[in-house]
Amino acid sequence: MKTLVTPPPFHINRRRFLQTASTALAMSALGSLGAEVANGKPRRVGLIGAGWYGKSDLWRLVQVAPVEIVSICDVDTKMLDGAVEIASQRQKSKKKPRTYRDYREMLKEKDLDIVVIGSPDHWHALQAITAIESGADVYLQKPISVDVLEGEAILAAARKHNRVVQIGTQRKSTPHLIEARKQIIQGGLLGKIAHIDMCCYFHMRANGNPPLEPVPAHLDYEMWTGPAPLRPYDGLPHVRWWRTFMEYGNGIVGDMCVHMLDTARWLVGLGWPKRVSSYGGIFVQKDGKSNISDTQTATFEYDGLSAVWQHRTWGSAPDPDYPWAVFVHGEKGVLKASTMRADFIPHDNKQKTIHFDCVYEKEKFPEDNSEKDIELNAAPATRLHMLDFLAAIEKRGRPVADIEEGHISTASCILANIAMQVGRTLSYDPATRTVRGDAEATKLLRRAYRQPWQHPGAALG
Repeated sequence: MKTLVTPPPFHINRRRFLQTASTALAMSALGSLGAEVANGKPRRVGLIGAGWYGKSDLWRLVQVAPVEIVSICDVDTKMLDGAVEIASQRQKSKKKPRTYRDYREMLKEKDLDIVVIGSPDHWHALQAITAIESGADVYLQKPISVDVLEGEAILAAARKHNRVVQIGTQRKSTPHLIEARKQIIQGGLLGKIAHIDMCCYFHMRANGNPPLEPVPAHLDYEMWTGPAPLRPYDGLPHVRWWRTFMEYGNGIVGDMCVHMLDTARWLVGLGWPKRVSSYGGIFVQKDGKSNISDTQTATFEYDGLSAVWQHRTWGSAPDPDYPWAVFVHGEKGVLKASTMRADFIPHDNKQKTIHFDCVYEKEKFPEDNSEKDIELNAAPATRLHMLDFLAAIEKRGRPVADIEEGHISTASCILANIAMQVGRTLSYDPATRTVRGDAEATKLLRRAYRQPWQHPGAALG
């Protein structure tokens, strides 16, 4: 019996990889900004939402471009004070930004070139549209919205006012994934692609029973809640607790599938899915207040291809190396891809496996090493994403994670949750902004807003 020997993995040389992927893209974006850098005209920047990722995005922007942080807004004065102090240390001028607790007051000034939005999901639409209308270009964290018509309204506003809107789906700017896409998919090593698996098996579903307590003086809880339902206060909402409630987002699908579906769509060139179906619920973690699913499968159907999502917030990952990932299946092999690595595994043992390492830039940006809560693996991707955003602003073009692409990925995931809720397959028509032949599901494309806040979807034609 002949023994089959798998060829050893081929590891890309890290130095060469940095030169061909990360550095090339960065220099391309920087080149378009050369005139501005030379003239010393920093763009004026404001931040809405000074929590974990809002600050992280802002510090990455400061690392790659001459900007002046003019304004910071947050409903929590402790968050606000902390962000202002770091901003004054990080930016070249050493000035302390102006502070606001209401984003509308900040944007009334109409003196910002860029607005970075890192607030909770239920605020994204109103804040993004107001920033766009103020004349700013916007860097908006994913998911762009909590319902489908919010996303349609942001897209319409961006196009009407000719604003550049980059979405924080930075896998498109992740160096090792850029290289994997180029070599494996565009290089034809997979052959015909007919199926994609996506997954998340992180134990990230906060699920406890904290007691009710008085709202602390430093938090404007009414403003934090805004258009969402006002839940009884049971602790600071900032550190992931809010994500465990459907009132403020769309669960694990809305948080994590958005990234991987967007990555899958970018890797193989997909648009709107033809049909979306989903099944799941709270099957295991039944104790606690959380009302998001702990187990869910969603299927996104395209012509000749299906993309299937699976998450469990309990148990273990089938592939320990890829607990949150995309698996692109072709007739000649499979490409496994995550934020940490990528691997091409051919079906034919005569071909070599190809491994792609995550790029870190700790030597080039030493401040990364001491930054609280930084995702070191994501920092290079976010920096390239910011450079792409700035290049699009300079050219008045579309960035790699344009608002329309962010809307498709976000809305598709929201449709999966609606499909699970109504128990049937859905087909969304972006031209009419309806679910084809399904009046009940169409009504669920728009959530009710708490008064006095007005849903931006009302302004759509």
